[in-house]
Amino acid sequence: MDPSSSGNYDVCVVGGAGHVGAPLAIVLAQKGFRTLIYDLNPQAMERLQNGELPFLEEGGGPLLREVLAAKRLGFATTPEGIASCSYIIITIGTPIDEFQNPMLGLIQKCIDSLSAHLSDGQTIILRSTIFPGVTDWVHQYLRGQDKRVHVAFCPERVVQGYSIRELQTLPQIISGATPEAEESAARLFSALAPKLVRMAPKEAEFAKLFSNAYRYIQFAATNQFYMMVETAGLDYHRVLAGMKADYPRLRDLPGPGFAAGPCLHKDTLQLAAFANHQFAIGYSAIQVNEGLPAFLVARLAARYRLSEMTVGILGMAFKADSDDIRSSLSYKLKKILRNQAKAVLTTDPLVDNDRDLLPLEEVIGRSDLLILAVPHSAYQDLNTQGKPLFNIWNG
Repeated sequence: MDPSSSGNYDVCVVGGAGHVGAPLAIVLAQKGFRTLIYDLNPQAMERLQNGELPFLEEGGGPLLREVLAAKRLGFATTPEGIASCSYIIITIGTPIDEFQNPMLGLIQKCIDSLSAHLSDGQTIILRSTIFPGVTDWVHQYLRGQDKRVHVAFCPERVVQGYSIRELQTLPQIISGATPEAEESAARLFSALAPKLVRMAPKEAEFAKLFSNAYRYIQFAATNQFYMMVETAGLDYHRVLAGMKADYPRLRDLPGPGFAAGPCLHKDTLQLAAFANHQFAIGYSAIQVNEGLPAFLVARLAARYRLSEMTVGILGMAFKADSDDIRSSLSYKLKKILRNQAKAVLTTDPLVDNDRDLLPLEEVIGRSDLLILAVPHSAYQDLNTQGKPLFNIWNG
């Protein structure tokens, strides 16, 4: 049956045109669920309806076109369609305000916008990062409105850009405000994930936050080591290679580089807020990772007359082979350099939503000094035309 014509769906993904929601909606549809994407972004929705993902996702385009052809994927910019769904998956998380505290009002606003269309027996699954205790709060909030719906928290823990693959290969944490909610969520995700890991809601909420904060702290450790060794006039990459050579206890130590994006920094701050800002190791990680661009500029200023140079920044996404610029430290680097260099030029082979970007050849040709800010695969055989290249990622 064509869900777009019948209005009859199994699952609705709220925020389903985003990085978290769209891959999940596509995989659900591929598994046979009649899936509705509900989102308020008309541009992203139009691209999806035309068989084009609005961001990079491995294997996403062909699979999207497959489920569209099978008529298992529908689209809506208003919430009425959730009324027919057994499952409503909310991909809206808990952002941070200007005081570095979680903004719980966004979740409440979302629930309020859906409430009139909810009915007893439906299951709401919170998918994105949320502050500890929010799952139970949503459950009680809906009960206060006499809504007998099940509320679960099943966090996504995939790497952006590889969601479709990892949704089907990684274990899925399952939790519910009630045993019935947990079982309902388990029935859905058992069709996707190879293994389910059952936890209490607050345990699952902490597990999601800890996963991102721990990764962020790992990056801070190697970035701090990098700054120490560089200050001593040595090559950190030689030190790192020697440390890790046939030594299994250091196999998880990453290389240095910009640690950014929409989750790592934010989720570290959420844990800090939960701990009444007594999260010393988290704040130290933030200082190190956020301070790396300034350290790099200071090192360059000690070697070059930046005020007389045009500096080219290669890569503006927040990580390699991504087109997502959210919270990218390349922009912090650009801002600092603008105060010291004669001019700053930027380029990125994947980003298409920054009007200041120039073609790579023009940036290289016009620059006196180049900085590899993001190690995109496209830069592997880079011809710098003899221009000096500063590369934190590989020395």
